[in-house]
Amino acid sequence: MTQPSDDYDSPWKEALERYLLPFLEFFFPVAYHDVDWSQGYEFLDKELQQVVRDAELGRRIVDKLVSVWRKAGTNTWVLIHIEVQAQADDDFPRRMYTYTYRLFDRFDREVASFAVLGDAEPGWRPDRFEYELWGCRPGLQFPVVKLLDYEGRWAELEQSANPFAVLVMAHLRTQATRGQPETRLEWKLRLTQALYERGYTQDDILQLYRVIDWMMRLPEELANRFDDAMEQYEATKQMPYVTHIERRGIEQGIEQGIERGIERGVIKGLREAVLTSLEARFQRVPEQIRASLDAIEDANTLRSLITQAVSSPSLDQFEKALRSDRTSA
Repeated sequence: MTQPSDDYDSPWKEALERYLLPFLEFFFPVAYHDVDWSQGYEFLDKELQQVVRDAELGRRIVDKLVSVWRKAGTNTWVLIHIEVQAQADDDFPRRMYTYTYRLFDRFDREVASFAVLGDAEPGWRPDRFEYELWGCRPGLQFPVVKLLDYEGRWAELEQSANPFAVLVMAHLRTQATRGQPETRLEWKLRLTQALYERGYTQDDILQLYRVIDWMMRLPEELANRFDDAMEQYEATKQMPYVTHIERRGIEQGIEQGIERGIERGVIKGLREAVLTSLEARFQRVPEQIRASLDAIEDANTLRSLITQAVSSPSLDQFEKALRSDRTSA
């Protein structure tokens, strides 16, 4: 039985964009409590890519840049730079230093760089970069979270209502069950069913289920067994949130889009992923939506719309998201 390759990038990106505040509260509470969230915040992903596009990116999972306002002082906005690193990489501290000073130079604002280490090597814990030459000592020290440390805090994760407790559990069990599809099935069921016990809203259950489903991929036979088990579980709970057709629509939409992307180019493939997901859920997709999608050439915007395609409760809601993404693109 062939197990599909694991995907950490998409779930972390999705979770960071949707749950930024819980992310900071869970991993970096000092920053969370010092930010004036009443003034809002803004993701600056395009600006980040412009700053770092010439740098060697290494084997990261995802990076994000956010502008926020501090509580202290007047008109004090600063930058939060987040790196989620997939594997141990000797060049990672240098990259953190390089990104930080480039961001400071470009924006002339203070930058806080945070690292989440999602690798499987317990001893790899980089938290600084520095060098010394003739008494000159440039460098950067940055806060680090090591996901493996949460193996010893499993009971705490199970009790936490923070969405990132769920993501950490899914991440760790995805790592631990590589090459063990039957064990992964058991854990995927356990983690998905636990969503219903945590007091989440229906929307949060759907969103966090997608994170788990994206990360903990199963062979088709076991995916079908997962569907059947969840159908029975939802029937006993009388909570048909994550329906069978939606689960299959998500999986088929993304997989078919990827396959077509290989054949027809990344942008066309991402458009296909959006359309296939919409068709699986709503059968007919209006021509105005198709025309709007055809006009989008930005891959990140289309990736965001894949998420909207599988989560929007109606085509009207998807169309609003589509207009919003086109405006911000």
